[in-house]
Amino acid sequence: MKIGIIGTGYVGLPTGVGLAELGNTVICVDKIKEKVDMLKNGELPIYEDGMTELFQKNIANGRLSFTTSMKKAVEGADVVLIAVGTPPHPVTKEADMKYIHAAATELAEYLTDYTVIATKSTVPVGTGDDIEQLISIRNKTARFDVISLPEFLREGYAIHDFFNPDRIVVGSNSEKASQVIKELYKPFEGKTEMLFMKRRSAETVKYASNAFLAMKIHYINEMANFCEKTGADIRDVAKGMGLDSRIGAKFLNPGPGYGGSCFPKDTMAMAYMGRKNDVYLSLIETTIQKNAERKKEIANRVLKKVEEVENPKIAVLGLAFKDGTDDCRESPAMEIVSAMLEQDAHIMAYDPKAMKNAALLLGDKISYADDMYQAVKDADILVILTEWKEFKTLDLETVGDLMKGKRIIDCRNLLDKEKAISLGFDYQGIGQ
Repeated sequence: MKIGIIGTGYVGLPTGVGLAELGNTVICVDKIKEKVDMLKNGELPIYEDGMTELFQKNIANGRLSFTTSMKKAVEGADVVLIAVGTPPHPVTKEADMKYIHAAATELAEYLTDYTVIATKSTVPVGTGDDIEQLISIRNKTARFDVISLPEFLREGYAIHDFFNPDRIVVGSNSEKASQVIKELYKPFEGKTEMLFMKRRSAETVKYASNAFLAMKIHYINEMANFCEKTGADIRDVAKGMGLDSRIGAKFLNPGPGYGGSCFPKDTMAMAYMGRKNDVYLSLIETTIQKNAERKKEIANRVLKKVEEVENPKIAVLGLAFKDGTDDCRESPAMEIVSAMLEQDAHIMAYDPKAMKNAALLLGDKISYADDMYQAVKDADILVILTEWKEFKTLDLETVGDLMKGKRIIDCRNLLDKEKAISLGFDYQGIGQ
């Protein structure tokens, strides 16, 4: 099939690479010429584990290409995927649909034969109706169907998730469109469940899923707070809970709160849609509020540990919102760092992948280390904020020799608590 993909971000690019690897001809379009030039030259603007090799392979064999021309991407395509951003509105926090509407309006002009228009972006319920109307107004003779094809790719693991999906959800009000998508995803037949449903139901699935996972994170963080007060250990509690098949072990890792490009904006958008439809989504509303408070609470924990130190130096490991990605958008680590900067903290930070993106946001407000050990040199306290695996390998004896004050706040419970204490560290994990 010929596939056009509008948008080359954390959804569009991995999806394009994956579909090309399955044998389709994929043309990705983006408005930013510099970004398209970079992609044409075989350079990736984002980090995704395992993507580089497939990306370069499919450019070389001609199945994957990039353009700034909407016409090239859409004309003659069997399927066009809309994968542009839906950032939160600065005032209402609802999903801002300007990029979706602009894409739908522009692509309409280039529809020739029958085309399936699929929204990959996370969009409010009813967006499919809006896209249909926009295309029909712009091109009255166009033959097309609009479907919802929500993505469930985890940043950092998007390539793995593309080829190993938990499920494929298709929101289609057209049998003809459904058959096209069945053919597109035929390589996954028998490997995963493909769910066909009404378009508005599919548009709800992604929001409902992300909101539930965000609530699960908030819940385990509250249980961690409880454990800290009662002498229980959240690691044991979470393991005992996770072995219950009705609960499951995923998203039961306590930490500094959820972040990233999806959970914050999707929970806020879901809450807005609830209010708009006269449904008060109390669990989601509370989760949003308490997650915001969580970051401030962690920042205060750190500052309290060094309140008696004059001009304390704080070593921060981790700036991305999670391991496996260079994305710093809505990162709990970045928010905690920003909160500490408000108290004039001196911060030296290190992240394996996100230093460049962090510097774009923080500039010279903090210092940046070349590695973990440079970050902790002469520090009064070490704070671990992102769960990069390499942080687990920290040599605590070396760290103790390098630091000025032997204090650790391990917000991801990565280090060996008993060993740290035996080496004389004032160690504080989460929920312990």
